[in-house]
Formats: sequence, structure tokens, C-alpha cells
Amino acid sequence: MRVISGTAKGRPLKAVPGTGTRPTTDKVKEAIFSMIGPYFDGGRALDLFAGTGGLGIEALSRGMERAVFIDLEYKSLEVVKANLKATGMEDKAEVYKNDAERALKALARRETSFDLVFLDPPYRLKHGDKLMNKMDELALLEDNATIVLEYESSYEYPERFGNFTRVRKAEYGETAVSVYKYDSGVNLEEAGQEEEQHE
Repeated sequence: MRVISGTAKGRPLKAVPGTGTRPTTDKVKEAIFSMIGPYFDGGRALDLFAGTGGLGIEALSRGMERAVFIDLEYKSLEVVKANLKATGMEDKAEVYKNDAERALKALARRETSFDLVFLDPPYRLKHGDKLMNKMDELALLEDNATIVLEYESSYEYPERFGNFTRVRKAEYGETAVSVYKYDSGVNLEEAGQEEEQHE
């Protein structure tokens, strides 16, 4: 694995030892960034199931200003820190050990928000949409934020739910990637129309 493009292009990335972590392959990573970028003019990224940190580091390399990396496994966090050091991105990153839901609540208390979110939970967990709704509820997303959800291709997430609309979807073998856009005004408009009809 390596950084594909941007300021840290070509730098190798360590993998997490063992078989518990499934890193996003370079092929899939390249496809993801061609869908959502490929480059960024600042902004904040969240890599919620960081693993190796490959997605968040790629986003920093391509122009994101800051990134937060969250993982529950110590060995993953050690690899994330090593990869940040190897790519010279340490000063742009924060790394925390936490589970996803607790991490979101902690970030909300800091009143931070994100322009880009990577969600690559273990395939046995089918709760990407619940986590996205939780981010909405906790005001963790900038308007028009992009959420990249990676999951098992045999599973299907809805095209629209809450304030999220899927704008792209691609499959690579057993991996599927859906790109969602967040619009905080979608449900507010619908609620307003419903109220008018009831009056």
C-alpha cells in the first residue's frame, strides 16, 4: 500500500499485523478519490474506522487541512501513527482510541464538524446509515459534506435516508463503495411542506 497522489505521493504505508483489519486496496482507494475529488482545497476529514489510516492520509495528501483518525484497536492506532510520521502528516492529524459511537459524541462535545467522512466498518456491522444519522443528529457534518461508505457488496444501503442522498456507487469484487452527500435542509423543507398541508 502507498499514498497514490498529492504531496505524499508514492510514500509506502504499513499494514496492520494479523488478519483482523481489511485495508482498502490501492485500486479501490484510487477509485474512491476519483469519485470524490480528486483534490481538495482545505477542509476537515474524519476516518472513523481508521485501520491503517490510508484513506485519511490520502485525503491529507490531496489537500485536506486536518484529519481525525479513530480506531478501537491499539495495533491499528500504532500503525496510523507510524504512517502519519512516514508521510509527514503528523501535525495535521489527531489520533484517538475509541469506538465509533462514543467517538462521535466526544467530537460533538468539542463542537467540531467535517467536510469529508470515511466509514469502513467491519463487514459484519451493517450500521453505516445509523452512524450517519447520528452524525447529523450531533451536528458533526458541514452542509454538502461527503460521506464515503465502504461495505460488503452483497449488502444494500438505501439510496436516500434522513438528510443523505447517494450520488455514486461502485463495486469491486466483495467490496462496495457508496458516496453520499449531506444536505441539512432536505428534511426541514419536507417538514415545512407537511405543516402547510395540515393547516
